[in-house]
Amino acid sequence: MNNEWIFEDEKAFIKKLKELQREGGTEDSIETITPYHVHEADNILGPRTSLLKFFTLAGSLLGLAGGFGLPIYTVLSWPLITGGKPLISITAFIVIGFELTILIGAVITFLGFLILGKFPDFGAIILPREYGNNFVIRKIQGEGS
Repeated sequence: MNNEWIFEDEKAFIKKLKELQREGGTEDSIETITPYHVHEADNILGPRTSLLKFFTLAGSLLGLAGGFGLPIYTVLSWPLITGGKPLISITAFIVIGFELTILIGAVITFLGFLILGKFPDFGAIILPREYGNNFVIRKIQGEGS
């Protein structure tokens, strides 16, 4: 079975892509290489999901926990009662919690971006075969194919 189709015409490329999609091809099982961005191909295959949002969520929750945990731990370790105020005053820690949520969330998101992007991966940058101005559809052999 041929797993690679090369077209010189965008219309034939789109037609074959629609045919593969009707046969059950998904964005995970079909790879396209085009000389320029083809918006119709994105509409046919649908958007790819990213795991980056989980890195952001984990970093933000870690920052929030650290932003409240560090001041609470510090106050409980070295209590300083001033003016009859309670030791653990959540309203005083909101700014620290907010700032660390943003900071740690952004740093973990950036690290997740680097991990998911697999930088530098020269094998993915330099294709083993140059296709020129042709439109290419490759069916990826995986678990479902």
